[in-house]
Amino acid sequence: MEKDRVALSLRFYLLLGILAPIAVFMLVNTVSLHRQALLALNTAYDRTLLASAKSIGELLQVEGEGDQARFRANVPYSALEAFEADNRSRMVYRISDGHGQLVDGAADLPLWRGRIPDLGPYAALVDFYDDSHRGDPVRVAVLLQPVASQNGRGMATIQVAETLELRHTLARQILIDTLWRQALLTAVIALVVILVVQRATRPVRALSAQLRNRPEGDLTAIDATDLPRELRPLLEATNQVMQRLQRLLEHQKRFIRDTSHQLRTPLAVLKTQVQSALRGDVAAGQALQEISLTVDRATVLANQMLALAKVEQLRQQAPADTVDLAQVVRAITLDLSPLLADKDLDFEITTVAAGVCAHDWMLRELSRNLLHNAIKHAPLASQLSVRVEVRDGRALLTVADNGPGISAELRTRVFQPFSAGDNHSGSGLGLAICLEITRALGGTITLENRERNGAVEGLTVSVTLPLSREHGASYAEHPQEVHGQSSR
Repeated sequence: MEKDRVALSLRFYLLLGILAPIAVFMLVNTVSLHRQALLALNTAYDRTLLASAKSIGELLQVEGEGDQARFRANVPYSALEAFEADNRSRMVYRISDGHGQLVDGAADLPLWRGRIPDLGPYAALVDFYDDSHRGDPVRVAVLLQPVASQNGRGMATIQVAETLELRHTLARQILIDTLWRQALLTAVIALVVILVVQRATRPVRALSAQLRNRPEGDLTAIDATDLPRELRPLLEATNQVMQRLQRLLEHQKRFIRDTSHQLRTPLAVLKTQVQSALRGDVAAGQALQEISLTVDRATVLANQMLALAKVEQLRQQAPADTVDLAQVVRAITLDLSPLLADKDLDFEITTVAAGVCAHDWMLRELSRNLLHNAIKHAPLASQLSVRVEVRDGRALLTVADNGPGISAELRTRVFQPFSAGDNHSGSGLGLAICLEITRALGGTITLENRERNGAVEGLTVSVTLPLSREHGASYAEHPQEVHGQSSR
């Protein structure tokens, strides 16, 4: 229901966004057209008023000149009847002399008090204006008509007024016809928009149906080749999210499976040891020592499994800060210094500042696992070296010991969880954690035996990580000094 409501809302917004501007434009166009129609009607009917005034002027006679001129008019109704369009309009006239005195016509028609335009539209002394007569609005044409006869000459003022019913009726009819056509056009546009939107959203509805009908837990990529080009980024982003969810679910399943399998063994051993101690099969001190070792191994196993799960969790979070790998390695070395002293190792560390865009915990866990493994497998009083440098635009961490190296058979599975070379000395998760961390940071990890005269003299673990953008640019411009430190 929620999806349908959103889809209807989308159609509504599309209709509103398209039809609203069209409606506003049509409204403005209709008002403009109505005004233009009135202007055209006034122009046409003003010609009729002017013709009526000229016809009346041709029937005038005058006696005397100037101020002594006296006009006589003999204007029958038939002179105006020819200009009346129909019974919806009424025409009246008024003839005045130069002093404004009524000569003939409607005495209640207001006398003209205006002036003739300097540049009128007609070759005559004529003016048009709006007025009222007996409470009705009228359009008036006033003509200053020179009159000459055998007995004199003079200037008469002829006013012809027409009521506006016909003009308004015609303008209203034009407006109604326009509105009908505009409404029909709007309806056609709305119908086309609805059909187009319906057709354009069909792939989206099909995709929704496809997702709705998917089996529970199906997170495979969505295949929708018929989607419009504008929706393909959304589909690609959705597939990426589903891939991340699939990876998280697989990791969760694997973590639960491995946890249940790996913790079952030390718990079973611990229970056996406790039962043996309760029965008195072994001495109490020996039983407690064996129980303590089992608890230690179970604790290491649990901590490493939690670390492996935390790597996957941090993989989903973008690192916010740049961490100096050299400082992290030195700090971890200081933490593990008691182990170095216990085995009397000839330890050497050489570092150069190398900024890596990563979570601080990841770099610490990576360094701790690598150093701890090297210390554990290094012989007593042997050499152990750690280097942090920048090579080919990448940070390089190298840990080299004088241990027995790695066999060809173990090399194929050393990075797999629970694949320890010595099942009694570790859980087999250390290098798996290192591999997951380097992958999460976009780096690589390799293990290589160092040989001399055909004999293995040690193992070198190399980890490369991409430098942060800021540190990479800074190092390219100003290569940094190498600061080394050795201890024994």
